[in-house]
Amino acid sequence: MHAITIPEPGGPEALVWTEVPDPEPAEGEVLVEVAAAGVNRADVLQRQGFYDPPPGTSPYPGLECSGRIAALGPGVSGWAVGDEVCALLTGGGYAEKVAVPAGQLLPLPHGTAGAVDVLTASALPEVTCTVWSNVFMIAHLRPGDTLLVHGGGSGIGTMAVQLAKAAGARVAVTAGSAEKLERCRELGADILINYREQDFVEELRKATDGAGADVILDIIGAKYLERNVKALAVNGRLAVIGLQGGVKGELNLGALLAKRAAVTATSLRGRPAVEKASIVAAVREHVWPLVGDGRVRPVVDRTLPMSEAAQAHRALEDSGHVGKILLVP
Repeated sequence: MHAITIPEPGGPEALVWTEVPDPEPAEGEVLVEVAAAGVNRADVLQRQGFYDPPPGTSPYPGLECSGRIAALGPGVSGWAVGDEVCALLTGGGYAEKVAVPAGQLLPLPHGTAGAVDVLTASALPEVTCTVWSNVFMIAHLRPGDTLLVHGGGSGIGTMAVQLAKAAGARVAVTAGSAEKLERCRELGADILINYREQDFVEELRKATDGAGADVILDIIGAKYLERNVKALAVNGRLAVIGLQGGVKGELNLGALLAKRAAVTATSLRGRPAVEKASIVAAVREHVWPLVGDGRVRPVVDRTLPMSEAAQAHRALEDSGHVGKILLVP
């Protein structure tokens, strides 16, 4: 098969489309013939040499894909060759085939709004699992809460807006352009903050009569840590899922204590397979019906040939996109 390899860490040009050995499904795994793969910022970090895959996993980038089951490994039940699926991966999505633990597979969503096609479904696994696990399973967003989403126009952001609105929450977003903020508004965002021109702490306080956000989903990290704590409501929960603004920040424990607030930080890739399977099962139970009836939808910015993965990475790093960028073998 062909896959995107990274012979040496570097810029987008480090991504090389080349022939590699076919993967073989191990015990409890299935082999998926890839129809499309989603592009994520973790892939950029891997390309740059900052985010190596866990030992024993695929060396190729790609944390989600969609496609058709081509073979079943030993001990797999409940799936059949030919089933159309999407999957949360530890790596290997930028390829024509990938071996996936069966617990990380999802059927294509379907319901009153019709079925999501097999290509578009690749935009769902990483964002739905990330948002559901952090905003709902860990931070316990409730109806009537206010959620602040940094990077509202990203793949994570566009999904977080929709899931929070479906849960009855009020949603604030930050983004760097009027166009992105308008797209967020169309998805249901209530409070729109241009971080290039406005102080998100001040704007959030104005919009919430000084209360702040009950939950903050943060992709920035250190750069926003102090301001995020200021923006939290009493009993607020800050969920850090990205480090675009650095890894070391100063945390005012006094401010955190005064608000009886909590800070959590998680990633999906390094979690044990059993934890990933639990998250995937929760997404299938709670999120898939919302996608099936059209209340939540994947947002796709563009689709490119997998051999042009470098172009996809440039687009992601330029941050001009809204939603997901997909690659097709």
